[in-house]
Amino acid sequence: MSPAEPVEPAEPSPADDALPAVAPQLRELRRRASLTLEAAARTAGLSPAHLSRLETGQRQPSLPMLLALARIYGTTVSELLGETVADRDSIVRASAMEPTRAGGWTYWQAGAPGRGMQALRVHVPYGAQGDIVRVHPGEEWLYVLTGRLRLRLGDTAHILGPGDSAHFDSLTPHRIAAADRDGADLLFVHTLLQSPATALCLGGPTQGEST
Repeated sequence: MSPAEPVEPAEPSPADDALPAVAPQLRELRRRASLTLEAAARTAGLSPAHLSRLETGQRQPSLPMLLALARIYGTTVSELLGETVADRDSIVRASAMEPTRAGGWTYWQAGAPGRGMQALRVHVPYGAQGDIVRVHPGEEWLYVLTGRLRLRLGDTAHILGPGDSAHFDSLTPHRIAAADRDGADLLFVHTLLQSPATALCLGGPTQGEST
């Protein structure tokens, strides 16, 4: 193996039944994403031969590899595993958005569940979770509808007003809080595949978070 060739991570043998067979889905989803075997393997940090073995069922991918491939193919881990996925043209009516409360926040699911990108409408009350710093994989985008939002990214603090937005890598330590006593309302989109909203910036702290 040359130094430039991607290193193939150790994978469970085909006999390992910890994960369902994913081979039938991998090739179909790669082709649906219009990616060649070589291009997909390069993006995932694999050799084409290793990805080919995943697609033919000679190897079983690890969970981190499934997450990486799902992101590359613009899909979810559930779809890679062959599970039922949401309607790709879902319409969510305002009357169907049931409020859910977690950690003082109120949020409404504004998009279809089971998708790689999740959209929420959120009310952030003043003082709720304002001292929680979060770090987790993925990306986040938010748009302030009403009120003012205090957003800290790394060592930099920002005050966002109505019409302001932010798009950031969730691995950047971040803190979100309402800046005014009336709270703030925002649209919130994240790309954390198959993660429940209460494990993100809503609800209580998740594993790996600090204050």
